Amino acid sequence: MSGSLTRAQKVAAAAARIFGNHINPTGLQSGRKELRRAMAGPKVLDWYVRPIDKKLDPLFESPLVQQKKLKLERLARRGKTTPKKGEGKRAKKK
Repeated sequence: MSGSLTRAQKVAAAAARIFGNHINPTGLQSGRKELRRAMAGPKVLDWYVRPIDKKLDPLFESPLVQQKKLKLERLARRGKTTPKKGEGKRAKKK
């Protein structure tokens, strides 16, 4: 096979071996460009902090959940919570 290659093809093959390139003599798409690209999934997962669930620690309560509970308690003390079913404005009109 090496006897049928021209000198330019031999030089290209040697350069590809040295520099880690891929020779595609057919010119068809091979997908090597996509495979060579770094995977985005692990970096994206590392960027976002994984929340602690009730599954991992049953005693842990999220600060957001605590804030919501405190806000509802404050609103309930002032009487500003959502009315129960049948106690809205329309029911009071009758």
